[in-house]
Amino acid sequence: MKALRFGRAAAVISVAALALTACGSDNAVDSGTEGGSSAAPESTVSGTLTGAGASSQQAAMTAWQAGFEGLNPEATVQYSPDGSGAGREAFLAQGVQFAGSDAYLDDEEYEASKEICGPDGAINIPAYVSPIAVAFNVPGVEELNLDAATIASIFKGEVSNWNDEAIAAQNEGVELPDLPITVVHRADESGTTENFVEYLAAAAPEQWTYEVSGDWPADIVAENAQGTNGVVSTTSSTEGAITYTDASAVGDLGQALVKVGEEYVALSPEAASRAVEVATPVDEGRNDVDMSLDLERDTTESGAYPIVLISYHLYCTTYEDQETVDLVKAFGSYVISEEGQQDAADSAGNAPISETLREQAQEAIDSIQVAS
Repeated sequence: MKALRFGRAAAVISVAALALTACGSDNAVDSGTEGGSSAAPESTVSGTLTGAGASSQQAAMTAWQAGFEGLNPEATVQYSPDGSGAGREAFLAQGVQFAGSDAYLDDEEYEASKEICGPDGAINIPAYVSPIAVAFNVPGVEELNLDAATIASIFKGEVSNWNDEAIAAQNEGVELPDLPITVVHRADESGTTENFVEYLAAAAPEQWTYEVSGDWPADIVAENAQGTNGVVSTTSSTEGAITYTDASAVGDLGQALVKVGEEYVALSPEAASRAVEVATPVDEGRNDVDMSLDLERDTTESGAYPIVLISYHLYCTTYEDQETVDLVKAFGSYVISEEGQQDAADSAGNAPISETLREQAQEAIDSIQVAS
């Protein structure tokens, strides 16, 4: 049984910035004040930290890079937003020192991580929480009410015109054009795709019968584009298009309000936090400080927006040298700090993690050490 316990309250994502109550060890970081501080930890680490992965984190990562390097002038963070699947592959191939992923390592990947990270494998640390928007380009329409069955039918290609009765019945008074729907999906293996189809499979199981995967179902005929920016760009330039994307990238596209219970819920940091409140920790087969969470996609919780992603940073539990350990711990501590989370929120519009979740993340980061 794992020593770490989240519980419902521990998984809450706060829309307000909350205090950091723990900081790194091994002298990698220092809160700067007796008794701790809510500010980002300052440190004197140096070197280059390499990462790759989720493009959903790109706006937040830019803010984290700037903030961390401002505190650590002799340190550099390089991050390639190639997609969650590519990031996990690069991490497991020892091509990068950490990965960003919109899905935690699955059981097979976790076992593989023991080959590069030591017997305790890698740890998944929640770093970024954001709603996934169902975004569309329909002239004159900024919002639409859609239930899970209709969303699944649209992306499956069964509802193929914007004035279809399935859409019109939920949007009385909205002038829907006689316009074909063009579905746009991620071409690359994507954690955003995995989170989105996980929602479809759970909330609309009769319509969406495909296996949950980071790869889009091959037999659905649709347009595709690379990365978050790619699907948004294609949708923005294609009248009648619809896609799914991290909320930070929506821009001027219209957005769906998703039916939860008897109400339609708009995406927001507050609504994302409500969905994470009912998340369940993944206990089986993980090390004691791992923080993987399963979301309840078919929740009827009032005010919860169920199409939400928890994007993780994946770190090894051990690295080969102290310099790398110090660099990883300093950067990881900055990302989860109140300042780091607020910097990301200001840039990307995500929901800062709660104080309780931050404390547990810091405990996990503090446990990283030099391989014996």
